[in-house]
Amino acid sequence: MSRPNVRPLFAAALGAVLSLLVEPASAHDGPDPLVYYRLNAAAVEGETLKARLGPPAELSAAVESADDGAALRFVAETGGAVIAPTVAAAGDLLPTAALTAAATVSIERPTRWGGIVGAISDDGEDEHGWLLGYDETSFTFAIAGADGVSLTYLKGRTPYERGKLYRVVGVYDGKTMQLWVNGQLDAESMEQSGPVRYAAASPFVLGAYRDGNEHHGLQGRLRSVSLYGLAAKQKWVEHDFADVKTLTTAPADLSGVPLKLVVEPYLQYGTQTGMTVMWRSTIPATGAVLWGETAECPHRVEGEAGREIHEIRLTELKPETQYFYRTETTIEGGATVATEVSTFQTAVKENTPFAFAVISDTQGNPQVSGQIAAAAWEHRPSFVLHPGDLVSTGSNAEHWTQHFFPGMKELIRYAPFYPVLGNHEQDARNYYDYVSLPDPEWFYTFRYGNAEFFMVDSNRNVGPDSEQYPLLEKALAGSTARWKIVCHHHPPYSSDENDYGDLWKSNVSTRGDDRIRQLTPLYEKHGVDIVWNGHIHSYERTWPIKAGRPVERHGIVYMITGGGGGPLETPGPIRPSFQNTVRRGHHFCMVRVNGGTLEFTAYALDGVPFDRLVIRKAPQPEARAEAE
Repeated sequence: MSRPNVRPLFAAALGAVLSLLVEPASAHDGPDPLVYYRLNAAAVEGETLKARLGPPAELSAAVESADDGAALRFVAETGGAVIAPTVAAAGDLLPTAALTAAATVSIERPTRWGGIVGAISDDGEDEHGWLLGYDETSFTFAIAGADGVSLTYLKGRTPYERGKLYRVVGVYDGKTMQLWVNGQLDAESMEQSGPVRYAAASPFVLGAYRDGNEHHGLQGRLRSVSLYGLAAKQKWVEHDFADVKTLTTAPADLSGVPLKLVVEPYLQYGTQTGMTVMWRSTIPATGAVLWGETAECPHRVEGEAGREIHEIRLTELKPETQYFYRTETTIEGGATVATEVSTFQTAVKENTPFAFAVISDTQGNPQVSGQIAAAAWEHRPSFVLHPGDLVSTGSNAEHWTQHFFPGMKELIRYAPFYPVLGNHEQDARNYYDYVSLPDPEWFYTFRYGNAEFFMVDSNRNVGPDSEQYPLLEKALAGSTARWKIVCHHHPPYSSDENDYGDLWKSNVSTRGDDRIRQLTPLYEKHGVDIVWNGHIHSYERTWPIKAGRPVERHGIVYMITGGGGGPLETPGPIRPSFQNTVRRGHHFCMVRVNGGTLEFTAYALDGVPFDRLVIRKAPQPEARAEAE
């Protein structure tokens, strides 16, 4: 299908791929440019981006005119691309001994692996080439020198503002890597040395991070890109920046970014009288929640203007009552995105029966976590307990927006989820941005019906001298709940094959996390009933445990429910005495509470139950646990 020439929108797939034949530039003061692109409406002819110096580029990215025709806005998302030329065909186009890459660019959609210009291969142990790029917060410059075996990713110190133009320059002289932002040295490294080491199959790409197994298209504006075969000195970088300084002082421009929802509405921290609704939009906007006891949602609460992550608390609600809600997200000028009506129920009163789901380690697998969320929702849980590892990499924003929330959305739009931090969350800012929990958020408690939940961060110190221990001890001692339930990521007891000692090579294993096991006397002292964990990607339930040994009654049941989506793990070859049931497989759990009776069922991915437990509490602390 033919594409228009110079129009506001040039349709295509992703990245701008460079042809690889070019005449050398004429000599002048400063580094000699090998290629130079002014990216504007006049430079586009059909599928071709003309160069001021060097070869034309074959457009394989959706772009549109920006800055009154002086720039191009790349609007593609991750996806396929046309076949690119290889570095092997580049000849003298790509520098080896030294290089300088410079660009005037704005980032409108942060991503962990962003590319502005480069020829890179980062496929497992195959690490070659170079890339001037960006991540979720700052600009980056990557190089693989001939004397090394891997890439060095130089990360800048200056956070970029979305939609704002920057002059970014990467310099390498065979010994030193430098990243310059707006005329200032932003990062430097001597980890690489020798000529640039290229992989023959790497494409030379403008406007994307692309190698053999990844393609991340730039979403932002590009005004110019140039590449030199020499290492620029400080004076040249400063002079270069002076020519575009005025552009970098202009306000951020996100006018070309369509208003959409990156994360659909979900629920947080439901109580008898309140519920928090959260969601995320592509650009700063004003959010509102419309709500009520009917689907007409007659009431409206508006949030703060200029927010991407929207967080609105509904208050003065009635206990154990069904409510309806929907959201509206509006930008200045009137564009609005409205969601369909969803529903939730406020927390029940003390003696009302309730049920909740337990799902852990959903990391990096929205296909499986989506199946589990849908299956769990069929049981209509009041809320969801999540023992950690919501995502694979907490600092990677795309793992939240493309993995966790898409997978869990059909459950958490109706039922609030209560998480703890796993090791994969990395204590990253994203976690705290996306949850709304009582301070300090890494430790908190909540009451639901006649149960109280104690949510612990097992990544932090938990010993008697730690900050967290007295918080937990005080909360447990002060609890009047009939059921006391603890949730943290790391398990005190586990029969996993290799996390606590390789049981296929020796019989030495701690069979659980010794560091966390020091909390178990505190649990026993204050009458904890169940401890839920994740971390191990399988299912395991212990006999009641007291003083480190299985008992028939008056003990605590520990359960690992790490089958929410992460790669599965296998139990060791020998059954430890504490083990009641163990199973390899993705799964979720449902817990149903009615007064002094707690019923627990574990379900496989296909919805078939594979383990059950009933605990019946006497009016006094004595309790009886029996497996069905």
